[in-house]
This record gives sequence, structure tokens and C-alpha cells, in this order.
Amino acid sequence: MSVFRGVPAVHTLLEHPSVAPYESLVGRDALRRAIADELDRVRLHRVDEPLELIAQRVVERLDALATRALVRVINATGTLLHTNLGRSPLASAALAAASELGEGYTNLEYDLLAGERGSRYERASVALAELTGAQDAVVVNNCAAAVLLIVDTFARDAEVIVSRNQLVEIGGGFRLPDVLARSGATLVEVGSTNKVYLRDVETALSPRTALLMRSHRSNFSIEGFVHDVEGAELVALGKRAGVIVVEDLGSGALVDLREYGLPYERTVRDAVSDGIGLVAFSGDKLLGGPQAGIIVGARSLVARLRSNPLIRALRVDKVTLALLARTLHLHRARETRAEIPFYRMLGTSCEELRARGDAYAAAIPGARIVDTESFVGGGTLPHARIPSVGIAFSTPYPDALAEALRRARTPIVARVGDGAVLLDLRTVAPSEDRAVIAALERLEA
Repeated sequence: MSVFRGVPAVHTLLEHPSVAPYESLVGRDALRRAIADELDRVRLHRVDEPLELIAQRVVERLDALATRALVRVINATGTLLHTNLGRSPLASAALAAASELGEGYTNLEYDLLAGERGSRYERASVALAELTGAQDAVVVNNCAAAVLLIVDTFARDAEVIVSRNQLVEIGGGFRLPDVLARSGATLVEVGSTNKVYLRDVETALSPRTALLMRSHRSNFSIEGFVHDVEGAELVALGKRAGVIVVEDLGSGALVDLREYGLPYERTVRDAVSDGIGLVAFSGDKLLGGPQAGIIVGARSLVARLRSNPLIRALRVDKVTLALLARTLHLHRARETRAEIPFYRMLGTSCEELRARGDAYAAAIPGARIVDTESFVGGGTLPHARIPSVGIAFSTPYPDALAEALRRARTPIVARVGDGAVLLDLRTVAPSEDRAVIAALERLEA
């Protein structure tokens, strides 16, 4: 009959080489709780287990806990703006600026020359005006909030005319009609699913019409027997009718993506040049910055947005503004724009990716270098495909391998299809190659 010899001390497990690294992931308190729970199990069942086995069980508890925490993951899906994985990674220069400003006090709402309260948005507004050609700008916490602020300011208890083929539903089931309804506006749909003409909009005008709205088609396109109202046409009608024209541009392209071999995507400057009164777009999609809703447009209209009390509930903090300001600075030239991860990924050639793939093939038995396709993501250019290079693993159990990769110390999210697991190297940063190869080697062992 075996004799129960007790359990190891808590500090022994805290310092164990397989357990200690989890402190930075889950925190000291959570680490202690996981150890205590495992030691309670040992005491309850009065089983003699070696230290290594107890440590392994603690690690299993911590792995489960870490997957519920917000942790860094490696995106090997090939979707550059993966909404579920946080959309656009941030530029190192932007993160450095946020760190510097976030760890101390700033002149966020303070005029250093006048020695009095200043504008929270002035610095971002100057950069946005320069990059888009707009007169002024304001920043809120996301693009849906930007649309809400516009409609609440100009169309509460009034009508908003929108083409039927632009009544989009975005991720999570949120629909543009619901946002309009929440703001107190009445939606007026015009046209048909595939064809909308200027006369449809003109016929729908009434004394209650407050806004003419265009909306970006997120995640889908309509092709074939189609007709749309151009932005400039809508602006001309708005001027004749005395109605403000606004556009939810969604993706926030500040640059013509044809420079990177992608199809044309309407830019913010295009919308401003058409004379659109207010243009709303996201900060964390094609702009490559933090989550934010940006509104640019005519100075008088932006001033009315700033005077709406709702803006206080929607405003962003100093860290978001620091990230946004630095990202906008990088947009001033193509060379500096390459520091933004999204544009770095777009600009990487297949030859460069294939050269990186050689290291995977040399280190991992069964790894195959394959040609594949990446996607922009984030609701942008749904049919656009970007030639890419990936590492494929054929296996009878691809789902199990994909799950094992997601359970790595730094989780790796890959694609599964045709009996294989595929890691698209376009969305894996070069600095992450070593961690991915090490994870694959551990699985092979």
C-alpha cells in the first residue's frame, strides 16, 4: 500500500520552468489560483504524482485560462484585416508614440501657448485635412458611432434617403437601418436591389428630408445588370434641394490601392472632391490605425457635430489619438507608409515570401511550400485576391492540427481545407517565423 507523501510547495510550482512563463499571460493571482486548484485536487484524491506531472496539469489549466484572456496571436489565415483577430496590426512607431504619451500627462485638451483649455481634436484634424482635402475633422470611437453622431445631429425626427442596395449589415448582425432608427431618424429607401437612379432619390425628397446618404457595401458587391447614383450626382441634387449629403465610406482608404495591384477602392479624398458634406470612415481598416470612427468634411458641418452633447459619450482617449496621429504621419509618403503593417504586407513580393518558406521546409518534415491567395478582409474588396505563398501540411486530421496550433504558447490561427492545414506567410510577420517554426517542431516531436 502506497503512502501519501503530500504535495509540493506553491513556490516550487511558481518557479517551475513550464509554469513560470504563464505569469505574463494570466497574471500572478490567476497563476496562484491555478496551482492551488491543482494541489487541492491532489490532496482530495490523495494520489502520489511526480512534480513534472503536477506541473503539466497546472499548465493545462493555464492554457485553458489563457485562451479566454486577450492574448497576442499569430495570424496565418492570409486575411490581412481579420476582424476576429483585431483587424489592422499597428505600426511600431505608432505604438511607441502611444507608450510615450500614455505613461505620463499630455496636452490633450490644453493650449500650452495660451495656458488654457484647448481642443482635443485639433492635432488630428490638421493631419486629416491635409491627407483628405477636407476642411475639418472629428474622431469618435468607431465608424458606427460616427454615423450615429451624424444622423443624431442632422436628422433626428427627420428623414434620411438611402439607396436600397446600400442598406448593409456589418459584422455581428448590426444593420444600417437599425443605427438610423436608434438615432431617431426615419429611413427612406429608394431604388431596387440592383438599380438606383437619381430620379428615385429626387422623387423621394420631401420637406422632412434632412440627409442624402451613401453607404459602403461591406463584404459584398453587386454586379451585372446594375446602376448606381454617383457621389457627384448626389451632391448636385443636394445643392438644388438644400439637403446635406453624407457618405459612410467604411474602409477608410487614404491611398489608391491600385498602387499595390488591387482593384480601385473609393478613397476619402475622392469623396471629399465630389463635394460630399461629411465622410465617415474607420481608423482600423485600410488606414491601418487604431479602432476609431473618423468624420471629415465642411467646417460648418463638423462644428455642429462637435456641439452635439452625444460626442462626449463617443469621444476617444489620448492613447487612441496618439496612435492615430502617428499612423496619419506615416501616410504622408509611400516609404513611411510601408511601416504600417497592412501596407508592408501588401507590398511584400511572393519571392520574399517563398524565401521565408524555405526555412519552414528545411526545419519541418512534411512541410510543403505552396502558392495560395490572401484576402484584404475588413469588409473591403470582397472579391480581391492577392497572390501569396503558404506552408501546407497534409494530414488525416487537419482540424486536430489546427487546434493544436491554436493551443501553442503564442496561438497560431491557420486555414483548413482540402485535407490540409495552410499557413499563409503574407499575414505572418517575419519576426514571428521563429515562433511558428518552434511550435511546429514541438508538434512534430
